[in-house]
Amino acid sequence: MNVIIANRQRTKKINARLLKQIVSELFEELKIAEAELGINLTAAPEMTLVNETFLQHEGSTDVITFDHAVAEKRKAESGKQKPLHGELFVCVDEAVLQAKKLGVNWQSEVVRYIVHGVLHLLGHDDLRADLRRKMKREENRLVRLLARRFALAQLSRPAKMGA
Repeated sequence: MNVIIANRQRTKKINARLLKQIVSELFEELKIAEAELGINLTAAPEMTLVNETFLQHEGSTDVITFDHAVAEKRKAESGKQKPLHGELFVCVDEAVLQAKKLGVNWQSEVVRYIVHGVLHLLGHDDLRADLRRKMKREENRLVRLLARRFALAQLSRPAKMGA
């Protein structure tokens, strides 16, 4: 299991150690045994650049998922899941904005965006309304589970030295 978190924004302080623990718990819940995942925490200007450069979409967005695994090789003949291999760009500015609109904390929005991206890497799709509803139900279930197991608000506190 290899999760690399790159905090490339200055909007909010992030406890990367706790975020890794949350992602590890997410992988355990989803029965992901092997993973190579990069998580880039960005500000709106960088997210806008990524969105326009790679997806040809204007402006910033909440999360962008890049799947580096070959889709048709996701499941081996034995039915065993292949390693997850991808990269997420998560916009912390967007999480702060959406959290205010929704009346939740920005930390839980960051976790929601990571859950959403991981679900995409597992093959979930949100292009059709029926698939979007199914994905949203799973996303909500996972965010609730993670919020019960971790104090998500602690994501804004740096890890203590020696901890």
